[in-house]
Amino acid sequence: MREIFAGLPWWVKWVAVPVIAIVVFGGLIASVVGFVIGLLFKVLVFVALVGGLIYVVRKFTSSSSSRSDW
Repeated sequence: MREIFAGLPWWVKWVAVPVIAIVVFGGLIASVVGFVIGLLFKVLVFVALVGGLIYVVRKFTSSSSSRSDW
């Protein structure tokens, strides 16, 4: 493989081959990146909702316990 690329001009190695790879595997790369970004977004939404739920539950339990002290 190295011998094949040794005789080629630099622009074939550094421009043409990566462009061909992006054209061939571009859909796969885009779907993987989209899946990872979507997964990270869902994880962040989950963490925010759980954090909000914990905050609301603690707020109501602390306010109800202080009312029972009266």
